[in-house]
Amino acid sequence: MIETLETDVLVLGAGGAGLCAALHAADASPRLAVTVVVKGLLGRAGCTRMVQGGYNAVLTPPDSLEAHLGDTLAGGGWINDQELAWTLVREAPGRVLELEARYGCFFDRRPDGRIHQKPFAGQTHDRTVHKGDLTGIEIMNRLAEQVLVRGNVRALEECRAVELARDADGRAAGALVLDVRTGRFLAVRARATLLATGGGPTMYKVIACSADKAADGIALAYRAGLPLRDMEMIQFHPTGLVVPGSLMTGALLEEGLRGAGGRLLNGRGERFMAHYDPARLERSTRDLVARASFTEITQGRGTPNGGVWIDVSHLGAELVERSFRGMVKRCRDFGRDLARAPVEVAPTTHFMMGGVVVDPACRTALEGLFAAGEDSGGVHGANRLGGNGVAESTVFGGIAGDVMAEFVAGRAAPRPEAAALEAAAGALAAPLGRPRGGADLYALWRELREVMWDRAGLVRDGAGLAAAAREVERLEALGAAVGVEGGPAFNVAWQDWLNFRSQTTAARLIITSALTRRESRGAHYRQDFRAPDPGPLYSVRVRAGDGAPAVWTEPVALTRARPPATAAPVAMETGD
Repeated sequence: MIETLETDVLVLGAGGAGLCAALHAADASPRLAVTVVVKGLLGRAGCTRMVQGGYNAVLTPPDSLEAHLGDTLAGGGWINDQELAWTLVREAPGRVLELEARYGCFFDRRPDGRIHQKPFAGQTHDRTVHKGDLTGIEIMNRLAEQVLVRGNVRALEECRAVELARDADGRAAGALVLDVRTGRFLAVRARATLLATGGGPTMYKVIACSADKAADGIALAYRAGLPLRDMEMIQFHPTGLVVPGSLMTGALLEEGLRGAGGRLLNGRGERFMAHYDPARLERSTRDLVARASFTEITQGRGTPNGGVWIDVSHLGAELVERSFRGMVKRCRDFGRDLARAPVEVAPTTHFMMGGVVVDPACRTALEGLFAAGEDSGGVHGANRLGGNGVAESTVFGGIAGDVMAEFVAGRAAPRPEAAALEAAAGALAAPLGRPRGGADLYALWRELREVMWDRAGLVRDGAGLAAAAREVERLEALGAAVGVEGGPAFNVAWQDWLNFRSQTTAARLIITSALTRRESRGAHYRQDFRAPDPGPLYSVRVRAGDGAPAVWTEPVALTRARPPATAAPVAMETGD
């Protein structure tokens, strides 16, 4: 018998989106019981805490909401959901002020006391609010403190959602949650449920996101039959640290370095961005800069360790050490002096632009289920601007909290189907009862990461994607039969098996969608279709089908702006 816990609002995930949602719901009505499920420890897990650069918001002229929207749409290859993008830029200024005045964040100031905003790539104005280069820590510390003093918010730490629950009428009814500490399943019955687990493309070889991520929310939504959009759009950040032999390879050096005037040099000492985007140079969008770096490396013009150089030493050691304390320390931990010499960097897998289809109120196609943050898709289109990520999380997290608080008013608590939850728990616990013989889970995981990096990474083609699809299907089948040793409590191997299950599900969706988009746009670059499709703009949609993902396309609704005639992305020659 699975133990049951009842709550009004269930928040799956405790990053910026989850905690903002919990706070907004709790403050909307102190009578509401809000439960937050966090895979790690409250305020210490996930990707929001890792945000270095900052938070985009329009605060002062000559910047404008229209300019922020235009930059976001242009950066996203014009396939964004324009209503979602407009909601982001419209609400971001108010959310910044809320973070300071209501939750206690304190961002860097100008000499006159106004909030300081620094330049970020792909943007026409300096609009990135920050706390040095450790903005995420400031935001998460303050949000976690606020959650802890709300008497109607309960946190289930070191717990993970493993299945979405439904009632007999097919409505969302909470989730099946696994307590990692005890290994016991818990059915959390809720009147409204939020998916805010954070994406995390950890199925790739080199990553910048938190290692505890596994695209769990994407997998949960897919298994629940929800439609997802633009899953092919995976962001590769151009400046991941290169540390041979270390798991720190891929850790970010933040975009503010390029915004401040940092230069990218190839192994020959050439400032190569002049060949790819002579107007914006290093301040070009992440997709283009990452692909340019990748091209320099793969064509033999890289550094000794397979990267390129980022050089900010010409800005002066004092300025670099004062403005980028976190980055300077990170580099010094590995014997690099960012303030005085070039540092080796290379592209690293960073963010999932695709996700669950939502409307501007964070509603999904399943009644009672909402989604926000990296679990949702549409805001960023084909490429995310630096600084728009934490803005998205806090903006839509707050909206979700408000909407859920209103949604549950007077609504009877749905009753999850107990038999379905028992069956799900049995299937998820199956590896514990199997002999360990057969495939090695960690060997399968390494294969998955290599396949995704080589075949579905920065540069793709139809043959490689088809081969990746076959490999992921094989790895998924082998993984399903893996057995793990030990009991359920604190069983790291079992948790990694659950992660692998989510990662392979997300990998299949990425590959299926990438095969469908027969053009190059934003973060999606195909060598066999190097130019953008000149026809109508479209979004790739995918959902669970009969044994395989069902995929289709839908036209992009140009509700706020239309791309100028010169807005089409330019094909980049990457070599074969």
